[in-house]
Amino acid sequence: MQILEIMQARHSVRKYMNRTIETEKRESLQKLVKECNKESGLNIQILFDEFKCFNSMMARYGKFSGVSNYIALVGKKGADLEEKAGYYGEKLVLAAQKMGLNTCWVAMTHGKSAAEIGKGEKQACLIALGYGENQGVPHAVKNLNEVCDTENMPDWFARGMEAVMLAPTAMNQQKFYFELKNGIVTAKNLGGFYSRIDLGIVKYHFEAVTGHEVK
Repeated sequence: MQILEIMQARHSVRKYMNRTIETEKRESLQKLVKECNKESGLNIQILFDEFKCFNSMMARYGKFSGVSNYIALVGKKGADLEEKAGYYGEKLVLAAQKMGLNTCWVAMTHGKSAAEIGKGEKQACLIALGYGENQGVPHAVKNLNEVCDTENMPDWFARGMEAVMLAPTAMNQQKFYFELKNGIVTAKNLGGFYSRIDLGIVKYHFEAVTGHEVK
């Protein structure tokens, strides 16, 4: 399955079955986490068979049920933590989707995570992980001209923006804007709830499909 097809198939899922993630899939995800941490300097952790974090009032308020596995996006405090967490978190989300697993980005509607957070570190976000009761539904999207300049788009840029529009963002806010000038792609954060994490997510989508770096 091509990366764009994986993006098209992946939707947020909040209700999970009581089904154990197989050892082979756990090992593959842990290997990818190790690679992401080495590349990014983050301290991403996967918590398997950990029922307490989502067995809370906040999780129920967020309509989560059956969550016993999650990814904790942890890293050193700094201006770039949230964007890096979004970028590498989405890399893991799409890898999980390719394995037949489901996910959901979770900002605040969870209890205390079991992640180890070292001195000077912060937990930026969590990602619920497992076998969903369903495959979720597509999210609402803005018009393309609201998030980029649509005039004279090269084919590769149009493909990248197709991938960007499939990316999850907090409250489906899509508070970003992409520009292409002199062959250089930039993405601006327009502010909003968890928008720095969102920026990392959409940058990963664009780069994964086009191979073009986003500044």
